[in-house]
Amino acid sequence: LLAAFLFRIQFTFGINASPSLPCHLFLIHLGEMPVRDDYVAFTWHGGGPYRAGITFVKILAGLPGDTVTTSGRTFFVNDRPVGVAKPTSRTGAPLEPGPVGTLPEGRYYVRAPYPDSLDSRYAITGWIPRDRIIGRAYALF
Repeated sequence: LLAAFLFRIQFTFGINASPSLPCHLFLIHLGEMPVRDDYVAFTWHGGGPYRAGITFVKILAGLPGDTVTTSGRTFFVNDRPVGVAKPTSRTGAPLEPGPVGTLPEGRYYVRAPYPDSLDSRYAITGWIPRDRIIGRAYALF
């Protein structure tokens, strides 16, 4: 019982129900700050098709001080391509491109390789504040 309690205060599980990432079940180490290219778990602020407070898992691509730029609809972090923003969602709703510029202190750029992923290339997601990051996610399967 003690082991289960200790596990629960340091870890939780996350499920990725979409094809945005190659894995669907993640172990989340609560409070562990991921580094670039790690999986990161964060809470969704609400908006679009998702309610506020659900857990998202993406790849941490940009850190404070990094530069986010675009060429056409292709986004780059420090000149490294991180995704192409679509003009409309799968349902035909218009999608506004996300912010560009230097990531300020406490803001992070997240991405996923899937073309329909709701990540930082879109304004609805934007740059993720540090206080919404739950922890580092580890892919289980």
